[in-house]
Amino acid sequence: MGKVIAVCTSDRRGIQKQDVCSGHFDVDWGISGDAHAGKWHRQVSLLSADKIAAFNEKGAGVVPGAFGENLVVEGFDFRALPVGTLLRCGDVLLEMTQIGKECHSHCEIYKKMGDCIMPREGVFARVLEPGTISVGDEMTIEPRKGVRPWQAAVITLSDKGARGEREDKSGPAIVKRLEESGYEVVEQILLADEPTALKAALIRLCDQRQLDLILTTGGTGFGPRDTTPEATLQVATRQAPGIAEAIRAASMAITPHAMLSRAASVIRGKTLIINLPGSPKACMESMDVFMDTIPHAMGLLRGEVQDCART
Repeated sequence: MGKVIAVCTSDRRGIQKQDVCSGHFDVDWGISGDAHAGKWHRQVSLLSADKIAAFNEKGAGVVPGAFGENLVVEGFDFRALPVGTLLRCGDVLLEMTQIGKECHSHCEIYKKMGDCIMPREGVFARVLEPGTISVGDEMTIEPRKGVRPWQAAVITLSDKGARGEREDKSGPAIVKRLEESGYEVVEQILLADEPTALKAALIRLCDQRQLDLILTTGGTGFGPRDTTPEATLQVATRQAPGIAEAIRAASMAITPHAMLSRAASVIRGKTLIINLPGSPKACMESMDVFMDTIPHAMGLLRGEVQDCART
Protein backbone atom coordinates (compact mmCIF):
# COMPACT_ATOMS: atom_id res chain seq x y z
CA MET A 1 0.00 0.00 0.00
CA GLY A 2 1.22 3.48 -0.84
CA LYS A 3 0.24 7.06 -0.06
CA VAL A 4 -0.02 9.93 -2.56
CA ILE A 5 2.38 12.71 -1.56
CA ALA A 6 1.83 15.07 -4.51
CA VAL A 7 -0.36 15.49 -7.60
CA CYS A 8 1.53 17.58 -10.15
CA THR A 9 0.58 19.12 -13.50
CA SER A 10 1.84 21.67 -16.01
CA ASP A 11 0.11 23.52 -18.84
CA ARG A 12 2.97 22.93 -21.28
CA ARG A 13 5.73 20.42 -21.83
CA GLY A 14 9.39 20.95 -21.09
CA ILE A 15 8.87 22.65 -17.73
CA GLN A 16 8.66 21.44 -14.15
CA LYS A 17 5.23 20.49 -12.89
CA GLN A 18 3.59 22.09 -9.85
CA ASP A 19 1.85 20.29 -7.01
CA VAL A 20 -1.86 21.11 -7.39
CA CYS A 21 -2.84 18.71 -4.56
CA SER A 22 -5.72 17.13 -6.50
CA GLY A 23 -6.54 16.20 -10.10
CA HIS A 24 -9.24 14.53 -12.14
CA PHE A 25 -8.08 11.54 -14.19
CA ASP A 26 -9.89 10.96 -17.48
CA VAL A 27 -10.09 7.53 -19.14
CA ASP A 28 -7.52 7.00 -21.89
CA TRP A 29 -6.30 10.57 -21.48
CA GLY A 30 -4.63 11.45 -18.18
CA ILE A 31 -5.02 14.36 -15.76
CA SER A 32 -7.39 17.09 -16.93
CA GLY A 33 -5.38 20.12 -17.96
CA ASP A 34 -1.98 18.43 -17.91
CA ALA A 35 0.25 18.97 -20.94
CA HIS A 36 1.31 15.31 -21.09
CA ALA A 37 -2.24 13.95 -21.17
CA GLY A 38 -3.38 12.43 -24.46
CA LYS A 39 -4.29 9.26 -26.29
CA TRP A 40 -0.95 7.52 -25.87
CA HIS A 41 0.63 5.10 -23.43
CA ARG A 42 2.37 7.71 -21.25
CA GLN A 43 -0.73 9.48 -19.91
CA VAL A 44 0.38 9.61 -16.28
CA SER A 45 3.92 9.55 -14.85
CA LEU A 46 4.70 8.24 -11.37
CA LEU A 47 7.77 8.48 -9.16
CA SER A 48 8.53 7.01 -5.74
CA ALA A 49 8.82 9.53 -2.92
CA ASP A 50 11.60 7.38 -1.45
CA LYS A 51 13.68 7.79 -4.62
CA ILE A 52 13.27 11.57 -4.50
CA ALA A 53 14.26 11.61 -0.82
CA ALA A 54 17.38 9.54 -1.52
CA PHE A 55 18.32 11.88 -4.37
CA ASN A 56 17.86 14.91 -2.13
CA GLU A 57 20.28 13.39 0.38
CA LYS A 58 22.94 14.04 -2.26
CA GLY A 59 22.10 17.74 -2.19
CA ALA A 60 19.69 17.94 -5.10
CA GLY A 61 17.07 19.96 -3.23
CA VAL A 62 14.24 19.01 -5.62
CA VAL A 63 10.52 19.26 -4.86
CA PRO A 64 7.62 17.17 -6.23
CA GLY A 65 7.09 17.83 -9.93
CA ALA A 66 10.70 18.79 -10.57
CA PHE A 67 11.26 15.70 -12.71
CA GLY A 68 8.05 16.25 -14.67
CA GLU A 69 6.22 13.52 -12.76
CA ASN A 70 2.46 13.63 -12.14
CA LEU A 71 2.19 11.49 -9.02
CA VAL A 72 4.66 11.18 -6.17
CA VAL A 73 3.78 8.15 -4.07
CA GLU A 74 5.26 6.95 -0.80
CA GLY A 75 5.59 3.23 -0.15
CA PHE A 76 6.12 1.90 -3.69
CA ASP A 77 9.28 1.08 -5.61
CA PHE A 78 7.64 1.51 -9.00
CA ARG A 79 10.80 0.48 -10.85
CA ALA A 80 10.50 -3.01 -9.37
CA LEU A 81 6.92 -3.55 -10.61
CA PRO A 82 6.28 -5.14 -14.02
CA VAL A 83 4.55 -3.42 -16.90
CA GLY A 84 0.86 -4.32 -16.75
CA THR A 85 0.59 -3.76 -12.98
CA LEU A 86 -2.80 -2.30 -12.02
CA LEU A 87 -2.73 0.55 -9.49
CA ARG A 88 -5.93 1.48 -7.66
CA CYS A 89 -6.37 4.90 -6.01
CA GLY A 90 -9.99 5.51 -5.02
CA ASP A 91 -12.11 5.36 -8.16
CA VAL A 92 -9.06 5.70 -10.42
CA LEU A 93 -7.48 2.62 -11.97
CA LEU A 94 -4.11 2.97 -13.68
CA GLU A 95 -2.22 0.39 -15.73
CA MET A 96 1.56 0.64 -15.90
CA THR A 97 2.71 0.82 -19.51
CA GLN A 98 6.39 1.76 -19.40
CA ILE A 99 9.36 1.75 -17.04
CA GLY A 100 11.92 4.51 -17.42
CA LYS A 101 12.29 6.83 -20.39
CA GLU A 102 14.79 8.07 -22.92
CA CYS A 103 16.49 11.33 -21.99
CA HIS A 104 16.94 13.27 -25.23
CA SER A 105 18.40 16.38 -23.59
CA HIS A 106 19.77 16.88 -20.11
CA CYS A 107 17.47 18.78 -17.76
CA GLU A 108 18.54 21.42 -15.25
CA ILE A 109 18.65 18.79 -12.50
CA TYR A 110 21.14 16.73 -14.49
CA LYS A 111 23.24 19.78 -15.24
CA LYS A 112 23.39 20.54 -11.51
CA MET A 113 23.86 17.02 -10.15
CA GLY A 114 25.32 15.09 -13.08
CA ASP A 115 22.41 12.69 -12.68
CA CYS A 116 18.62 12.48 -12.98
CA ILE A 117 16.49 9.69 -11.54
CA MET A 118 13.44 10.05 -13.81
CA PRO A 119 14.89 8.19 -16.83
CA ARG A 120 15.49 5.06 -14.75
CA GLU A 121 13.07 5.31 -11.80
CA GLY A 122 10.01 6.98 -13.31
CA VAL A 123 7.18 4.86 -14.66
CA PHE A 124 4.20 5.63 -16.87
CA ALA A 125 0.58 4.51 -16.92
CA ARG A 126 -2.68 4.87 -18.77
CA VAL A 127 -6.04 5.60 -17.14
CA LEU A 128 -8.49 2.69 -17.24
CA GLU A 129 -11.12 4.02 -14.83
CA PRO A 130 -11.76 7.72 -14.09
CA GLY A 131 -11.93 9.69 -10.88
CA THR A 132 -10.08 12.12 -8.67
CA ILE A 133 -6.79 11.57 -6.85
CA SER A 134 -5.75 13.88 -4.04
CA VAL A 135 -2.79 14.19 -1.71
CA GLY A 136 -3.17 11.72 1.15
CA ASP A 137 -5.10 9.13 -0.88
CA GLU A 138 -4.04 5.50 -0.57
CA MET A 139 -2.78 3.53 -3.58
CA THR A 140 -2.83 -0.25 -3.83
CA ILE A 141 -1.95 -2.91 -6.38
CA GLU A 142 -5.16 -4.42 -7.76
CA PRO A 143 -5.27 -8.06 -8.90
CA ARG A 144 -6.01 -8.44 -12.58
CA LYS A 145 -9.24 -10.12 -13.60
CA GLY A 146 -8.51 -12.45 -16.46
CA VAL A 147 -5.38 -12.78 -18.57
CA ARG A 148 -3.65 -9.68 -19.93
CA PRO A 149 -3.60 -9.75 -23.76
CA TRP A 150 -0.27 -10.42 -25.46
CA GLN A 151 1.38 -7.13 -26.34
CA ALA A 152 3.45 -6.82 -29.50
CA ALA A 153 5.28 -4.38 -31.74
CA VAL A 154 6.08 -4.60 -35.45
CA ILE A 155 9.19 -3.04 -36.97
CA THR A 156 9.72 -2.75 -40.73
CA LEU A 157 13.29 -2.29 -41.99
CA SER A 158 13.37 -0.65 -45.41
CA ASP A 159 15.51 2.17 -46.81
CA LYS A 160 12.99 2.93 -49.56
CA GLY A 161 10.07 2.67 -47.17
CA ALA A 162 11.69 5.07 -44.72
CA ARG A 163 12.28 7.55 -47.57
CA GLY A 164 8.65 7.27 -48.70
CA GLU A 165 9.62 5.64 -51.99
CA ARG A 166 7.84 2.36 -51.28
CA GLU A 167 4.64 1.51 -49.41
CA ASP A 168 5.16 -0.74 -46.42
CA LYS A 169 2.80 -3.66 -46.97
CA SER A 170 4.49 -6.25 -44.77
CA GLY A 171 4.16 -4.29 -41.52
CA PRO A 172 0.40 -3.70 -41.82
CA ALA A 173 -0.12 -7.32 -42.87
CA ILE A 174 1.69 -8.55 -39.76
CA VAL A 175 -0.27 -6.15 -37.55
CA LYS A 176 -3.56 -7.36 -39.02
CA ARG A 177 -2.61 -11.00 -38.46
CA LEU A 178 -1.60 -10.34 -34.85
CA GLU A 179 -4.73 -8.36 -34.03
CA GLU A 180 -6.93 -11.04 -35.57
CA SER A 181 -5.19 -13.49 -33.21
CA GLY A 182 -6.01 -11.38 -30.14
CA TYR A 183 -2.72 -9.51 -29.74
CA GLU A 184 -2.57 -5.85 -28.74
CA VAL A 185 -0.14 -4.21 -31.17
CA VAL A 186 1.10 -1.19 -29.24
CA GLU A 187 3.62 0.16 -31.77
CA GLN A 188 4.26 -0.10 -35.50
CA ILE A 189 7.60 1.36 -36.59
CA LEU A 190 9.20 1.95 -40.00
CA LEU A 191 13.00 2.34 -39.99
CA ALA A 192 15.78 2.56 -42.55
CA ASP A 193 18.20 -0.38 -42.66
CA GLU A 194 20.36 1.07 -39.91
CA PRO A 195 21.48 -1.28 -37.11
CA THR A 196 21.94 1.52 -34.57
CA ALA A 197 18.33 2.69 -34.89
CA LEU A 198 17.01 -0.87 -34.79
CA LYS A 199 19.01 -1.75 -31.68
CA ALA A 200 17.76 1.36 -29.90
CA ALA A 201 14.14 0.53 -30.79
CA LEU A 202 14.48 -3.08 -29.67
CA ILE A 203 16.08 -2.13 -26.35
CA ARG A 204 13.40 0.48 -25.64
CA LEU A 205 10.51 -1.85 -26.47
CA CYS A 206 11.98 -4.74 -24.46
CA ASP A 207 13.28 -2.89 -21.42
CA GLN A 208 10.87 0.02 -21.02
CA ARG A 209 7.63 -1.34 -22.48
CA GLN A 210 8.38 -4.99 -21.62
CA LEU A 211 6.45 -6.32 -24.61
CA ASP A 212 5.76 -10.01 -25.09
CA LEU A 213 6.65 -10.10 -28.77
CA ILE A 214 8.49 -8.03 -31.37
CA LEU A 215 8.34 -9.03 -35.04
CA THR A 216 10.70 -7.39 -37.52
CA THR A 217 10.30 -7.58 -41.28
CA GLY A 218 13.03 -6.98 -43.82
CA GLY A 219 16.81 -6.82 -43.81
CA THR A 220 17.43 -10.56 -43.43
CA GLY A 221 19.08 -11.31 -46.79
CA PHE A 222 22.55 -11.08 -48.28
CA GLY A 223 22.43 -7.42 -49.32
CA PRO A 224 25.13 -5.13 -47.91
CA ARG A 225 22.54 -3.19 -45.84
CA ASP A 226 20.68 -6.29 -44.65
CA THR A 227 21.78 -6.06 -41.02
CA THR A 228 18.61 -6.94 -39.10
CA PRO A 229 19.93 -10.28 -37.74
CA GLU A 230 23.17 -8.71 -36.53
CA ALA A 231 21.35 -5.91 -34.71
CA THR A 232 18.92 -8.41 -33.20
CA LEU A 233 21.67 -10.71 -31.96
CA GLN A 234 23.53 -7.78 -30.39
CA VAL A 235 20.60 -6.93 -28.09
CA ALA A 236 19.83 -10.53 -27.14
CA THR A 237 20.22 -11.79 -23.60
CA ARG A 238 19.44 -15.37 -24.66
CA GLN A 239 19.20 -17.28 -27.92
CA ALA A 240 16.02 -18.91 -29.27
CA PRO A 241 17.29 -20.30 -32.59
CA GLY A 242 14.67 -23.01 -32.98
CA ILE A 243 12.01 -20.58 -34.23
CA ALA A 244 14.17 -19.19 -37.04
CA GLU A 245 15.31 -22.71 -37.90
CA ALA A 246 11.71 -23.94 -38.07
CA ILE A 247 10.77 -21.06 -40.37
CA ARG A 248 13.65 -21.86 -42.72
CA ALA A 249 12.82 -25.57 -42.71
CA ALA A 250 9.17 -24.96 -43.55
CA SER A 251 10.03 -22.34 -46.16
CA MET A 252 12.37 -24.75 -47.97
CA ALA A 253 9.27 -26.69 -49.03
CA ILE A 254 8.07 -23.51 -50.77
CA THR A 255 11.26 -22.08 -52.25
CA PRO A 256 14.96 -23.06 -52.21
CA HIS A 257 15.75 -19.38 -51.62
CA ALA A 258 14.73 -19.99 -48.00
CA MET A 259 18.26 -21.25 -47.35
CA LEU A 260 19.48 -17.68 -47.95
CA SER A 261 17.54 -16.28 -45.02
CA ARG A 262 19.77 -15.11 -42.17
CA ALA A 263 16.84 -14.30 -39.87
CA ALA A 264 17.36 -14.70 -36.12
CA SER A 265 15.06 -15.37 -33.18
CA VAL A 266 16.16 -14.32 -29.69
CA ILE A 267 15.05 -13.30 -26.22
CA ARG A 268 15.79 -10.04 -24.45
CA GLY A 269 14.56 -10.02 -20.88
CA LYS A 270 10.96 -11.23 -21.10
CA THR A 271 10.49 -10.32 -24.77
CA LEU A 272 10.63 -12.69 -27.73
CA ILE A 273 12.07 -11.14 -30.92
CA ILE A 274 11.60 -12.85 -34.30
CA ASN A 275 12.99 -11.66 -37.64
CA LEU A 276 10.69 -12.15 -40.64
CA PRO A 277 11.45 -11.72 -44.35
CA GLY A 278 10.51 -8.60 -46.28
CA SER A 279 7.62 -9.72 -48.48
CA PRO A 280 4.03 -9.87 -47.15
CA LYS A 281 3.51 -13.38 -48.53
CA ALA A 282 6.69 -14.71 -46.94
CA CYS A 283 5.77 -13.04 -43.65
CA MET A 284 2.42 -14.81 -43.54
CA GLU A 285 4.02 -18.15 -44.42
CA SER A 286 6.56 -17.64 -41.64
CA MET A 287 3.88 -16.74 -39.11
CA ASP A 288 2.01 -19.92 -40.02
CA VAL A 289 4.98 -21.81 -38.59
CA PHE A 290 5.03 -20.31 -35.08
CA MET A 291 1.75 -18.59 -34.24
CA ASP A 292 0.26 -21.65 -32.53
CA THR A 293 3.45 -22.36 -30.56
CA ILE A 294 4.79 -19.04 -29.26
CA PRO A 295 1.96 -18.38 -26.73
CA HIS A 296 3.50 -21.17 -24.66
CA ALA A 297 6.93 -19.54 -24.98
CA MET A 298 5.61 -16.11 -24.04
CA GLY A 299 3.76 -17.59 -21.09
CA LEU A 300 7.05 -19.04 -19.86
CA LEU A 301 8.73 -15.66 -20.21
CA ARG A 302 5.90 -13.97 -18.28
CA GLY A 303 6.15 -16.61 -15.58
CA GLU A 304 2.54 -17.65 -16.16
CA VAL A 305 3.46 -21.13 -17.47
CA GLN A 306 5.63 -23.51 -15.45
CA ASP A 307 5.19 -26.94 -17.02
CA CYS A 308 6.75 -27.66 -20.42
CA ALA A 309 5.90 -31.36 -20.48
CA ARG A 310 3.59 -32.67 -23.18
CA THR A 311 0.30 -34.12 -22.05
